[in-house]
Parts: sequence; C-alpha cells; structure tokens
Amino acid sequence: MSSATQEAVRPQLADPEQYRPGRAITDWTPEDPSFWRTTGKKVATRNLWIAVPALLVAFVVWQVWSITATNLKDVGFGFSQSQLFWLTAVPGITGGTARIFYTFLGPRIGQRRFTALSTVVLIVPLLWLGFAVQDTSTPYTTMVAIAALCGIGGANFSSSLANIGFFYPKQEKGNATGINGGLGNLGVSVVQLLTPILITSSVLAIGAGQRKANGSEIYLQNAAFVWVPVLVVLAAVAWFGQNDLKVASTPFSRQKIIFKRKHNWLMTWLYVGTFGSFIGFAAALPLLIKTTFPAYSVATYAWMGPALGALARWAGGWIADKLGGARVTILSFVGMAASIIGVITFLPSGSDGGSFYGFFFCFLSAFFFSGIGNGSTFRQISVIFRGQHLKGLTEGTPQYAAALKQAEIESGAVTGFTAAIAAYGFFFIPAMFANFAVTSAMWGFVAFYASCVVVAWWFYARKGAEAPS
Repeated sequence: MSSATQEAVRPQLADPEQYRPGRAITDWTPEDPSFWRTTGKKVATRNLWIAVPALLVAFVVWQVWSITATNLKDVGFGFSQSQLFWLTAVPGITGGTARIFYTFLGPRIGQRRFTALSTVVLIVPLLWLGFAVQDTSTPYTTMVAIAALCGIGGANFSSSLANIGFFYPKQEKGNATGINGGLGNLGVSVVQLLTPILITSSVLAIGAGQRKANGSEIYLQNAAFVWVPVLVVLAAVAWFGQNDLKVASTPFSRQKIIFKRKHNWLMTWLYVGTFGSFIGFAAALPLLIKTTFPAYSVATYAWMGPALGALARWAGGWIADKLGGARVTILSFVGMAASIIGVITFLPSGSDGGSFYGFFFCFLSAFFFSGIGNGSTFRQISVIFRGQHLKGLTEGTPQYAAALKQAEIESGAVTGFTAAIAAYGFFFIPAMFANFAVTSAMWGFVAFYASCVVVAWWFYARKGAEAPS
C-alpha cells in the first residue's frame, strides 16, 4: 500500500485521542513516513524521554552496592574482602534472572504500566537498605538478601529496551535504543559519583550517622533513602505520561521462538562481551581500586569509566546506523582486548608497585569500547532479524507485513534476552576478582574478546556472511 493510500485510510481507522499521554495505542505504523512525521515521532519521543530517567534510577538501585560495600568495613561491619566483593556481585544474579522474565512481560503488559510498576517496587529494597546500614550488627545474610532485591533494578533495562524499540522505525532504532540504553546506563556513574557526597550530608539524613575509625561521621542510609521520593515521582510520570502499544502486546507463544533462532544465541554471546564487561567492570572497579591502589580515592575516579561507557553507547548506536553494526562491534572487541592487556601491564607485580594512572586510563578505554559495542550489537539485532524474515518477500504484500511484524516481535524479545544473560557479567566479574588473581581474570577476558571477534566476523561482517549486519 502506498504512503498516500495509507494516509487516506488512516483517519477512518485511527482515533487521534489514542495518541494522548496515558492511553493505549492500537494503530501504530512508524515505517509509514507520513504517520511518523505527523504523529509517530512526537509520541515516540515523549515515551523515550520518560523511559530514560526511570531506567537511569533503576540502574542507580542496581549499582548502589558497588559504593555502599566499600564503606561497610570503615564504619564497623566485620565483613571480609571476599564477602564485600560478593555483596557487589549478588545483584547481578537477580538482575540477570529477572531480566529474562521482564523481557517477555514488558511488551505483554505495556510500556506505561510496566515502567510505572517496575519503578515503584524498587522502593522496597532501598528502604530496607537504609535501615540495615545503620546497625553494624545486621547479619551478612540480611545484607545479601537486600543486595539481591536491589538487583531487580537491573531488570528494568530489558523491558524498557524491548518496549521502546517498537516505537521507532528501522532507520532510527539504533539511535533510540542508544539514547535509552546509554543514558539509562549513566545511572551507574550517577550512583558512584553522588553516593560519596550524599553519605556525608547530615542535612539529608534520616536516622543516626555511623562513626568511622578516624572519628568522622557519615550517613550510609542517605545512599538509599534519597532515591525513594525520586522513584515515586518517576513512577507517576510514567503512569500518566507514557502509552501502551497494543501492537507490542505479544503472547509468550509467539516470542519463545527466539530460543530456536541461532542468531539469538550468537548475539547473546557478543552482548555478554560488551554489556557484560561494562556492568561487571562498573560493579568491581571501586573495590578493585581500593584493594589494588589504596592510596587513590574511589570517590574521585570510580564513576568516570561507567559515565564514559554509557555515553559511548549512544555514539555506538549512531555510528552503527551509519557504518554497519558488525564492523563497529569488531572494532569494540579489538579495543577492549587491547585495553585490558594495558590494564594487566600496569597492575602491581612483586616489588613493582604498578602505575595507577596507566591502570586507570586503560580501564577508561575498556569502558569506552564496551559502550561502543553495546550500541552496535543492539543495532545488529534488528537488522539481522529483519533480513532473516523479509528475505525474498515483496514489500506491500500481506506476507511481507506479517513477516515484518514477526521480525519486530523477535527483535524485541532477543534484545531483552541478550540483555538478561549479559547482566550476569555484573555477578561473574566481581566473583572472579573475589576468587582468582586479578591478572588471571583479566587474561580470561582477553581470550573471550578474541572469540567474540571471530563470531562477529564470520557470521556478520565477512564477505558472504550468513547475516550481514
């Protein structure tokens, strides 16, 4: 059907009121240039910019332990270094597992309702954390339970990305998901930057402070309590301001086909390498700095890497739209491998005290390339599944329309599922540092990145590749 014909038919099919904030949309065709220009872009943009801050604060909740754990021993908690690394790792388990469910529930329930509900439930672990850190006799098992519940904040990513993808046409998906994911990822650096400031403020404190060995007083509860009213506001804005897309409401029976798709598993492998590294390094870096280079301030340096990686994700999606996702993905893995080899070079060894600034700038480089890869891999997913489903079909036919819809369904499901599995990097990287020598763990990462380069080149980048993207 031509654009002119679609435009002529649309007024008979679509109720303009459905595009208002808080409504369910039944008629949504972003690939129609006329619809996108007159209605779609404005609605999609509104939904995107409501989703971004909600996702950012969800990441704050997910990562709050990465900084909280570095302060527990200072105020009298008797946890070992290994136990502290485990506290930073546990949210990765629940975050990754909950992402699997959120991937399929989000589109089913709707962007508006699911964003509001998944945001407001994060108040529970924050309240519990705020009270628990005020009592140094709080058992380690209780802290583990709180950390596990905080991990649910990481699950919001999968539902948010899967939902937002439905709002945008093919040529703008990479940029839209890059903005949503990239600015959402900034929650990692926000919590690492603001927490050291918040916990020193007696003005914001609810409850008693905690005394450090040097006599100074801090208020660890601020790291949790400050975000509670923010979550309430964001949930309300999502409820009243976003839309539910009926076209995105898909039963699990139509989504589960992705588990039979080879490219679901291959792209999961690649995204584990990019986002798994980003989120795992972000969780582990504060404690890694404190234990490896104790003379340097965690508060000063830890937030910079996640911030750079989050902003690079936005750039990665945009560059991939221009140059092709597979090429950019390969570049990201080569850059990450080189960066981690640099980190290894500057680590302390024997009588050599290492170089903090060499270590830190190589880590910044690793974050940058992981962010680029985060953006490019998500762009690849939509291109791959469109190519697979639309191959040999003629545009404008019923078969083409049905295949396009199924491609969108599967792309959204794969986006969420790959993000779910990659989130386990949050757990495995701190866990590896807790149980293995840092250098050994780093060489393992380099080997994994080499395997990712091979996968991306063979299936997606080389001449004659099975699914060019």
